Amino acid sequence: MANTLTNLIPDVYAALDVVSRELVGAIPGVSRDAKADRLATNQTLRVGQTPTNTTSTFTPAMAVPAAVDQTIANASLTLSKNKYAAFSWTGEEEYAVDQGPGYLSLQQGQIAQAFRVIVNEMENDVCDALAQGASRAYGTAGTTPFATTLADSAQIRKILDDNGAPPSGRSLVIDTSAGAALRTLGQLTKANEAGTSMTLRDGELLNMHGFSIRESAQINTATAGTGASYLLNGALAVGATSVTVDTGSGTILAGDIVTIGAHKYVVATALASNVFTINAPGIVVAAADNAAITVNATSARNIAFSSDALVLGTRLPIFPKQGDLAIDNEIITDPRTGISFDLRVYPGDGMVLYRIHALWGFKALKPAHAAIILG
Repeated sequence: MANTLTNLIPDVYAALDVVSRELVGAIPGVSRDAKADRLATNQTLRVGQTPTNTTSTFTPAMAVPAAVDQTIANASLTLSKNKYAAFSWTGEEEYAVDQGPGYLSLQQGQIAQAFRVIVNEMENDVCDALAQGASRAYGTAGTTPFATTLADSAQIRKILDDNGAPPSGRSLVIDTSAGAALRTLGQLTKANEAGTSMTLRDGELLNMHGFSIRESAQINTATAGTGASYLLNGALAVGATSVTVDTGSGTILAGDIVTIGAHKYVVATALASNVFTINAPGIVVAAADNAAITVNATSARNIAFSSDALVLGTRLPIFPKQGDLAIDNEIITDPRTGISFDLRVYPGDGMVLYRIHALWGFKALKPAHAAIILG
């Protein structure tokens, strides 16, 4: 049994090659926090958030200037997802399949599925958190982006630029419907217009409008609330995030997209007692009392963001220094996502259990640095 994992490693890496080619677009684009190594499961890492500042008129004086205090807020990251995927074999099962398709070829497939389910859950967490923690949105619910032009990425870039998001490290993660539409645009499949043959010959997406464009199988399609006929109860100034409503009926849920004036905003907290909130930086154009509030229909949430919009903390689970019942383990790192996994082998009575572990947590920190293209 001591050579179990030694013999298995080639199959593990072959499995990783399969998984790393699946549609994982968000994980490579977000910040990774190395300080997560200091956290135990369910412990909290607090990330400081500096407040905005203002200018003051300088007047020379002989007096000592007064201190200017600021309140430093924080957001918390918890490593709450301690997960594993497992499978097992008995000696009789190994012997039976070795007479047919072969034990190792079937085990390679099982390893691939174990890596796949963990990475997909992690990617889904990141996509959902970015969509719910975004600032604003562009596009029409139920309409596939990039159907005819590149306007969607240009407009979503404008939102990030207006919000002051960093120009570097930007990603645009889209679903396969938007990816198919993007690939069929003539200017991207003509090498003389696109400046490269990448999309034409390799089927890969381009860096465009300052975004690294990738596809993800985990883009969220959010079911919209049922809110209708709501009006503003009081005017909203630029920067306001608390919205008070009157009249109307139905729900406005966290993660909904609401239109106020000409702009679409992402709801941070659901409607309760006639009040809901939107994510920072809040209202971008002042809205008058009794302005209409429209809840956008159910739609796909393609996401544009700079890397600091969300922090992802990952590490290997910690097992006792004295050891547990595992007879062997190996650390495997996915070359595409950079995520490390712990592959462990546990012997039983006439059978062996294989488990693949990962531990992670995530937090959307800067709503102003993320935006949504509806689809």
